[in-house]
Amino acid sequence: MGKDSDSFHKNAVRACDDLMKQPQHIQNVVENYTSKQIADNRLRVKTSIEAVQWLAFQGCAFRGHDESVDSINPGNFVKLLELLASYNEKVAEDILQNAPRNASYTSPKIQKQMLQAFSVRVKKAIREEIDNSKFCIIVDEVHDESKKEQMAIVLRFVDKDGFIREPFFGLVHVSDTKASTLQKAIYSVLSNHNLDIQNIRGQGHDGASNMGGEWNGLQALILKDCPYAYYVHCLAHRLQLALVAASREVIPIQKFFTKLTFIVNILGASCKRNDEFQSAQVEEIAYLTSIDELETGRGLNQIGTLQCTRDTRWSSHFKSISSLRQRFSLTCQVLLNIIEEGKRPQAGDADLAYESMTLYQFVFIFMEEIMENTNELCLALQSQSQDILNAMSLVSSTKTFIQKLRDDGWDTLFAKVNSFCEARNIDIPDMNARYVGRGGRARHQQDDWTIQHYYQVDIFYAVIDSQLQELSNRFNEHAVELLTLSSALDPIEISKCFKIDAICQLVEKFYPHDFADHEKLQLKKHLEFFEYDV
Repeated sequence: MGKDSDSFHKNAVRACDDLMKQPQHIQNVVENYTSKQIADNRLRVKTSIEAVQWLAFQGCAFRGHDESVDSINPGNFVKLLELLASYNEKVAEDILQNAPRNASYTSPKIQKQMLQAFSVRVKKAIREEIDNSKFCIIVDEVHDESKKEQMAIVLRFVDKDGFIREPFFGLVHVSDTKASTLQKAIYSVLSNHNLDIQNIRGQGHDGASNMGGEWNGLQALILKDCPYAYYVHCLAHRLQLALVAASREVIPIQKFFTKLTFIVNILGASCKRNDEFQSAQVEEIAYLTSIDELETGRGLNQIGTLQCTRDTRWSSHFKSISSLRQRFSLTCQVLLNIIEEGKRPQAGDADLAYESMTLYQFVFIFMEEIMENTNELCLALQSQSQDILNAMSLVSSTKTFIQKLRDDGWDTLFAKVNSFCEARNIDIPDMNARYVGRGGRARHQQDDWTIQHYYQVDIFYAVIDSQLQELSNRFNEHAVELLTLSSALDPIEISKCFKIDAICQLVEKFYPHDFADHEKLQLKKHLEFFEYDV
């Protein structure tokens, strides 16, 4: 054993000496292999990063249902890597099937880590840009496809160059939508990035009770901790909520829109009915053009469909009414054709829709001009170029115009409805006859109520009064005053909007603790120097 051991040792030492004498030393071999492996790994990582970055900026999905080698459509990430490989032989040699099994850098986990790295870098840059300045938060919550409640957070601030920025800052999973839960999640995100909640100078949420509630909503809870985090609801969305709420308070109006949706669905749900409806429009346009009763020209006499209504877009209600008004006779004709075909249940639905359309009450609400007046305000508030002062002026003007319609618009509307009904052979009730309510409501009405009283008071006045009340409630004086005074700081129209007294009033009334007493005393003089310098 001793001789064998000595012999083995000597042979091993001799082999090592021979290997050391070779021009390619084992250490050099290992180093060269490691350098190549590092270079290949870096190339694979760089390629994956480029693919992740491109998909993230374009807002595209990463993964497919099947990412196996034999999959026909493995997803955007893998297909983008294949595209990059097709234009670069070096990349093609190192990625996907040619990559080591333990270092391909294409797994979903790696993709998420790369996205997380991007997120950290972006949030860090946003945090450095805000520094210790004041900022606003914009928050909304919604559940995703996996039925998890998510809360999106956007920060609004003025950057170092004086431009307003609104970067997306995070998406947080919350266990429920209670205001206290959302508040804790927001504070957690801000504190993790060293953002002081006392620097919040505004908050924007939707009008749901858990978000914009005056007493226990999210905005109220944040306002308790941050007294200057004033809540300003989107003017356009606020108007939508006001008008939708007002329409639901008046039962005949709510029933009208239910019937309107029913009519639109009958003609639009079936491709056959939609084609029939459009063919009828083509025939009518051709006929009216042949007898010179229709103006022709580019952009005129377009073939269209009936528009659907959406609660979050009040302008869609007006568009739906306008589209039906323009095609009222054609709609009736198509419904009659469906009834004559006698196919159940389509014929029954069409008969019910036709009966609803040809009632005087439907036409009365159908011709309501108040929707046209509020539609102008809706479109104006949705404009991105709308300034605050003009928006406040439009709200005030709309309220005044609606009030004027209530005082003087009944006779005009009544004559317009009767003219429409006479042209289409729709029965006009005797307005002086006694109105008889259906069901239990008949027991509570007065004996001297006439049909005209019902249409004028219970519908016309009721709709206008509810809308005026909702507009007054949604556009409260405190928020309007804050927005009006803040408009004095608009840098775009500084030569027109800059008002020293308005800025001083803004400081005294809304942000008194942000300024020391001596700063308040010197503020007016500094503003005067600034105005002169500009």
